[in-house]
Amino acid sequence: MGGMPPIAAPATLPGTARRMAAPAWLVMVLVCAGQFLVVLDVSVVNVALPAMRTGLGLSELGLQWIVNAYVITFAGFMLLGGRAADLFGRKRVFVLGLALFTVASLGGGLAQQPWQLIAARTVQGIGAAVLSPATLTILTTSFPAGPARTRAIATWTAVGAGGGAVGGLVGGVLTEFLSWRWVLLINVPVGALVLAGAVLWLTESRRGAARRLDVPGAVLVTAGLALVAYGIVQTETVGWASAAALLPLAAGLVVIAVFLAVEAHTKAPLMPLALFRVRSVSSANGAMVLAGAAMFSMWYFLSLYVQNVLGYRPLEAGLSFIPHSLSIVLGSTVGPRLMNRVGAKTLAVTGAVISASGMAWQGTMDVHGTYLGTILGPGILMALGAGLTATPIAAIATSGADPADQGLVSGLINTSRQMGGALGLSVLSTVAATRSAAGHGPKALVDGYGLAFHVGGGILLGSIVLMVLALPRRPADAAHD
Repeated sequence: MGGMPPIAAPATLPGTARRMAAPAWLVMVLVCAGQFLVVLDVSVVNVALPAMRTGLGLSELGLQWIVNAYVITFAGFMLLGGRAADLFGRKRVFVLGLALFTVASLGGGLAQQPWQLIAARTVQGIGAAVLSPATLTILTTSFPAGPARTRAIATWTAVGAGGGAVGGLVGGVLTEFLSWRWVLLINVPVGALVLAGAVLWLTESRRGAARRLDVPGAVLVTAGLALVAYGIVQTETVGWASAAALLPLAAGLVVIAVFLAVEAHTKAPLMPLALFRVRSVSSANGAMVLAGAAMFSMWYFLSLYVQNVLGYRPLEAGLSFIPHSLSIVLGSTVGPRLMNRVGAKTLAVTGAVISASGMAWQGTMDVHGTYLGTILGPGILMALGAGLTATPIAAIATSGADPADQGLVSGLINTSRQMGGALGLSVLSTVAATRSAAGHGPKALVDGYGLAFHVGGGILLGSIVLMVLALPRRPADAAHD
């Protein structure tokens, strides 16, 4: 579920800067390597979660924060990262984000306590949010408009998809033959190498018109989302009526309300609320939040099921997800072509229906499941549907926006997907843990995981209903709503 940052308008570089610029292929390698690391770390930890739990004594619910700490800060600071790159310089922000990401990876790999690992993942997410938008804007300013830039962006997109797709396999190999720590430590030598190349070879650029950086907005939305997620998690142990759950939930909602008030009055908002008056923007972002909430958790629960219940080793778990990864890449690849034939709304609904059917099927798993009978079929459906759904929803979101806001709307839709995924993981993990606590042994775990998939399918059905009722049928309709 790695998000695509907004595409910034190209800056005009001085002639001396152009003459000193690195070869195009080297720029491509450096920025794509940075993006690969960012997207890889969304999924690479999933297979390592059981080993992390054993090594650091994490609780079942505590595992989700290894994922959510990264995703929440990544989503909350992503738009701020894009603005920072325009304001302070793309190379400078790229280097800063990569350095922060690399140092945090080292800290996470050396963590001795659960809180240290979660803190490191939080800082990793901030570094990723600063780094990721800069990777794409560097490409758009380094390649001239036309086929060269199109090929560069296509390569960047493919590398990002590949990072998400191979995360399970990479995590399995590292955990199996080294330890869970290496799913984080592997970023250190790679990050240092890319960092050195960026300092030596990348050329600085920035957008001419300086705009105020909305740091309060980024901090507020991230804090609000984290508090809501924490409150949801607390309900598993203390119940919905307890102050330990209600207080963080209420505080999170208050912080989000403050965020909306700040965005409504600041001169350069992180998230211009006026954009949501456009039907295509508001409906597509709503659908993406729900779809992300359901689809994001697929890898998390599958990783726990195959290792905790079926007894797969980490490498076996990583290898078992290869068809799933290929399916999501296939869906993302053929999606744009199908969209031109059947329409964006029809394709988005179709993809979500396919994914929901896979979730319903996966929810029937049991303690005696087999790979061919329990994992392969539903996994392919869930992943293929996810790949087919994302592109048309993003296309609808940008179709009704002003051309000057295209990059911002693109960033918003990806932020919505990440935020939905973070909240969805909190909800579904709580659902699974509550059901599992009612029994004992592998059967109880399976009951919890199965219920999580069924509830996720229900959330996805809600997204389908919203798509059918609210998404404009044709992109042209969006501009007139």
